[in-house]
Amino acid sequence: MKKNALFSLSLWLAGALLAQADIPPVSAAVTTIDSEGGITITCANLPKISMKKVQGGTFQMGTPADQDGASEDDERPVHEVVLSSFAIGRYEVTQELWEAVMGSNPADPGEDLQTPVYNVSWKMVHTFIQKLNQHPAIRQAGHVFRLPTEAEWEFAARGGTLSKGFKYAGSNNIDDVAWYRQNSGNDVHPVGKKAPNELGLYDMTGNVFEWCSDWYDTNYYASSFKVNPLGPTSGSSRIVRGGCWSFPADKCRATYRATCDPGSEGLNILGLRLVLDLDE
Repeated sequence: MKKNALFSLSLWLAGALLAQADIPPVSAAVTTIDSEGGITITCANLPKISMKKVQGGTFQMGTPADQDGASEDDERPVHEVVLSSFAIGRYEVTQELWEAVMGSNPADPGEDLQTPVYNVSWKMVHTFIQKLNQHPAIRQAGHVFRLPTEAEWEFAARGGTLSKGFKYAGSNNIDDVAWYRQNSGNDVHPVGKKAPNELGLYDMTGNVFEWCSDWYDTNYYASSFKVNPLGPTSGSSRIVRGGCWSFPADKCRATYRATCDPGSEGLNILGLRLVLDLDE
């Protein structure tokens, strides 16, 4: 009986090895970069991920003096920040991408899948990013996605090194670039329907708020690190940026800071945008 059992086990192991040998190797995600820093990541079973290189540089973070009439106390003092280069999503993460990664969609049923995902807490977002990074093709390509820091988000929203100093992300006229309380029809909209900012990024003003990685501290700007700041080391709320479809214009400024409990679910104004570190 022992010999028969060992023989059967050997046959099973041999069969398993043969079966593994028939499995085709995983193809890495194909990443293309155009002359203007546009990055497209294509892989099986996921919609294309479109990103844009943000050249690193120095900027004055916070609300400048000529906008003081609309600013909040936590947007000051204006302080110098130096950032390394990174890539950021051209669009807010869509319901299509979320559903492809998670197998479900937390947003209201029946919507255009090119609409930003919403009803997602900070904790849900991190589960999504972890699963995306574990996708075989993404992992094989060596890509590691994450949320932007608050400083990265503001730098990108304001146009990076191409900034023209606009109040909103891409214009001083919010109707050009954003869905907000006065023009949204009280609803979220598919991504990319308004004009982009100087970097070619869409909906960084309005549509849905976007989670950042930072904890929130009202007085953080007075003590922020100068180079690649990561925000406070602890807190009770996380930063969200950009305003949304149900907020007025003054709460959609590129420098406006908002916060939310990281466990908050079911809020139809909260979404996200992906960031990718660059090897430089």
